[in-house]
Amino acid sequence: MQKVVVIKKYRIISFKRTELCGVVESIEYDPYRTANIARIYFSKTKEHFYILAPEGLQPGHYISSQLNKLDFSFKVGNLFYLKDLPLGIFVHNIAFPNKKTGLARSAGCAAQLVARDNNYCRLRLNSGEHRLFSLNTEVSLGVLSNALHSRVTLGKAGRSRWLNRRPTVRGVAMNPIDHPHGGGQGKTTAGRPSVTPWGKLTKGQPTRKTLHSKLIIKKRK
Repeated sequence: MQKVVVIKKYRIISFKRTELCGVVESIEYDPYRTANIARIYFSKTKEHFYILAPEGLQPGHYISSQLNKLDFSFKVGNLFYLKDLPLGIFVHNIAFPNKKTGLARSAGCAAQLVARDNNYCRLRLNSGEHRLFSLNTEVSLGVLSNALHSRVTLGKAGRSRWLNRRPTVRGVAMNPIDHPHGGGQGKTTAGRPSVTPWGKLTKGQPTRKTLHSKLIIKKRK
């Protein structure tokens, strides 16, 4: 019996599109991302590129970079500096300076501009954290699409396997030699707090690995 191999193509997203602009050709699904993506046609070079699709972006819309421009067009998907945006507006794809990473890139995510001074802008992130960013931070306008992604119910174990997730076995269903929660009579446990198979506590422990930053004004919830 011949084995069938399914290959998923990885679509490169243009996060830093300083000089890119064009017409939205289609809104597509990306198997590697929770948010939808938009295919853009750049007529100057006759090339296509992908961006993260915000809510409200439709085929036929024109997106561009509004950096270093005097006449701004506040349309979803356009690129701006934080210093050029009004307070209260929602943005996504927040770029860190000199880094390839960024914030607010998953489905339904956005950050709200809540304050501005001479040196920094203050954003409220989805987690509830308030953080300072440079005035020249590049952001995209709008809230990312597919906001109901977190409410999707898989429905059956098979669909979970399609997503390459293997089954997990509860510790209380194991033998005492296999897990600290194993053994006992019926569904009873050993009476200890929730731990990993190696005996480390699993609940109430901090999981964030990043160090405290002076730019964080208010910690997340």
